[in-house]
Amino acid sequence: MKKQFLSFKYAFRGIWRTIKSESHMRFHIAAGFYVLLFSLFYDFSSAQMAVLIILIALILFAEIVNTCIEQLCNLIADRYEPLIKAAKDAAAGAVLVLAAAAAAVGVVFFADFEKISEIFAYFVCNPLMLVPLVISAAASVLFVWLGPAGIKEKLLSLKLKIKK
Repeated sequence: MKKQFLSFKYAFRGIWRTIKSESHMRFHIAAGFYVLLFSLFYDFSSAQMAVLIILIALILFAEIVNTCIEQLCNLIADRYEPLIKAAKDAAAGAVLVLAAAAAAVGVVFFADFEKISEIFAYFVCNPLMLVPLVISAAASVLFVWLGPAGIKEKLLSLKLKIKK
């Protein structure tokens, strides 16, 4: 049983390392969060929700595998190698293909202009609900741009400036 718990620990460590080191991973996490958030405004079937969840998971999976391939390639070659570049480009291309397919599914699922105007009207009529959305959007930008370590550093530097 201990071996299984250690396996989970190592898996979560690998996911966390990818989140910390890869801005694309953080972008996909943020995008997935907003897809799921705005899906609450739609009357999606269970099958449609399953498709969204599976696509989000697949994109995160592909980004983790892409990171693995890049790291292994960096370990193998310490100088420019055309085949290493080709492998890294192909891995990145695989993520792009999947993300483009997910975006196309998103357009099919979410491109209901009547529903979009209802969502807009909801936030106009409930401006207090707009505040958490704006705050989460700003936090998402910082998360994608700086990553968890960068946010922590910025918060610590702000705290030090305030104390002075």
